[in-house]
Amino acid sequence: MEGMDNQMTEKLYLNNPYLREIDARIVEKVYKDGKYYIKLNRTVFYPHLSGGQPGDTGTINGVQVLEVYEEGNDIVHVVKENIHSDKAVLSVNWENRIDNMQQHTGQHLLSAAFYKLYNGETVGFHIGGDYVYIDITLPGLSEDEADKVETYANRIIFSNFEIKSYYIEKNEISKIPVRKQPTVSSNIRIVEIDNIDFSPCAGTHLRNTGEIGLIKIRKWEKYKGNIRIEFVCGNRALLDYKWKSKHIKDIGLLLSSKDKDVFEKVKILYTQKEDLEREVRGLREELNKHKAEELLRSSLEINQRNFISKIFDDMDLKAINAISTYLNNTSDTIQIFGSNYENRGQFLITIPKDLDINLKDIFIQISQEYDIKGGGSPNSVQGGCQLEDLEKILSRFFEEIKSFLN
Repeated sequence: MEGMDNQMTEKLYLNNPYLREIDARIVEKVYKDGKYYIKLNRTVFYPHLSGGQPGDTGTINGVQVLEVYEEGNDIVHVVKENIHSDKAVLSVNWENRIDNMQQHTGQHLLSAAFYKLYNGETVGFHIGGDYVYIDITLPGLSEDEADKVETYANRIIFSNFEIKSYYIEKNEISKIPVRKQPTVSSNIRIVEIDNIDFSPCAGTHLRNTGEIGLIKIRKWEKYKGNIRIEFVCGNRALLDYKWKSKHIKDIGLLLSSKDKDVFEKVKILYTQKEDLEREVRGLREELNKHKAEELLRSSLEINQRNFISKIFDDMDLKAINAISTYLNNTSDTIQIFGSNYENRGQFLITIPKDLDINLKDIFIQISQEYDIKGGGSPNSVQGGCQLEDLEKILSRFFEEIKSFLN
């Protein structure tokens, strides 16, 4: 431990969140678990998840700051490398800081819009890596209502109202129309959007609503009795628009369609696809029926029981099951099917339900002789095996079933 000092960290980011670089003095340093935990007399680094906002990233004397967190009235900065001087130059990652400010200030504005238009209170808030969400106390939300909220919030952005922060005491709270009650009882910091919204908050915020740039609601869903709204602000909204615009343009080129017409074009294609799938299903069922009837004609009778045995070329178990289902519905045959599928062996063995034979027991017995995977029921088993073992495994099933019939 070096240079002990009992004074609390001066949080410069609260009064001026636009400070990107400052000089400071290290007042305490602790080495623990391969990292250095540093306290300074003042800082521009916002602590992680203080009030739901992600922390700042950046450097101290060129050393990368891994984490920033609150400890009482102090801010702790975690770094991997030692900083040998008590004099420190703090530099925050501005792209990260402005992004957090855009999202957080945008959240205040969007929450205010929901509250003013539909009396929906914000009870949850999170800034994620890509998107932001708030939980609103509404039973439901229509497209029209979401559009009204979004339009209202963006009109306030485009009007470029001033945003300011100041401190009040508990007895003054009744004089201000706060949207929610503060969680602290003294030195309450209020973030005000020019007489439109008053919210207790310890986050970093923009100076004017115009700096939010844009708010775009992406989607919403019911969540724990409320509505969870996912949205993006500022540069995130621009990036969201960029990839969507490119996708729409690329889809338009693919479909030889104007960007505004792609949805209708895709709807037509989707309907055509469903029609074709129905037609293919019908043709496949017809084909399976013909294949099953052909197999029935070539069946072998042993002890008054019909056996069908066949190894298919490159047919998966789903297709074999379809043929087997048709045979089960139209005949009482013992079916022993195999397939050379993607250079692996597959098999399906089925017997009529009136036979007192447990295929599962036979499967377990054969699995002790060959490397097979799978399972099933007393009447039907299926699985996979080495291709070179397929014929021998099918022969074993045939012999075991035949011995029961004898």
